Amino acid sequence: MKRFWIVLVLLLAAGCANPPTPTQSPRPSVNAPRAGKNEYRVVNPSSGAALLVQIFFPDTWDGHERLPALILVPGGNGNSATFLKKSPTGESNVSMLNDAGIVAVLFDPDGRGRSEGTEDYDGFIQQDGLAEIIRFTAALDGIDSEQIGLASRSYGVTMASGVLARYPDLPIKFFIDWEGPADRNDTGGCDAAHLGHLKNVASCNDEDFWMQREAITYIPNIRVPYQRIQSAKDHVQPDTLHALAMVNAAVEGGVPWVRLNDYPPNQTYDLENPPAMLSEQDSRDISAL
Repeated sequence: MKRFWIVLVLLLAAGCANPPTPTQSPRPSVNAPRAGKNEYRVVNPSSGAALLVQIFFPDTWDGHERLPALILVPGGNGNSATFLKKSPTGESNVSMLNDAGIVAVLFDPDGRGRSEGTEDYDGFIQQDGLAEIIRFTAALDGIDSEQIGLASRSYGVTMASGVLARYPDLPIKFFIDWEGPADRNDTGGCDAAHLGHLKNVASCNDEDFWMQREAITYIPNIRVPYQRIQSAKDHVQPDTLHALAMVNAAVEGGVPWVRLNDYPPNQTYDLENPPAMLSEQDSRDISAL
């Protein structure tokens, strides 16, 4: 089993959330989803943009069980296509989730892919859109609203942590962060060591812009279990200190359960003496997230 699935199952089963045991739902409504791919349009209340949402139920779903769901937040300026890419073995994030009996929820943020609107670089507007998608998912037939997780790839940590910090009542049970950058140094190229994919979007002194877009300011304020996944060779950054900064901030902020990779939970780390991270092979196993 890939390390990503070990992490996910542990989070679902080890006290962070209930285990993914299907429960029976009432008779489906007329607009109930079907097994396989379902497409919807969810309107972002802040922008008015209609956002593409794709929800994939396992092909074996009988239309009555309520299943756990994982909402996937793309990295960079990406969209839902990120999670549909197949590995050399023919698997995608969607197929692996469905094989585990979990519903996969994908979406295109404002201004990306097949969604309306304007690119917001994971700021308040796109966070508000994600909040509405979470609510939509929780209300959908076939979804167990008490077993919904959120997982982000790379810069998607900003949108995901932002929505969890700003909307603490959302029905999210846990958060998985794959190698998300911490601050403007990582994403804005605001020091010599980092290039930053937003370097040409905003200056490092634009406080109004960065107030909405640094995950390190959000992560101490989330109130759900937080799992950080980090390889020894980050997919973008020159080191792994951003991972330690995120974990330390979460623990010090009182997040109820925090873990880096498979280390014991709820501990902080010395940035001058960082622990060993995942191997390159383990990282490849989960890098499509």
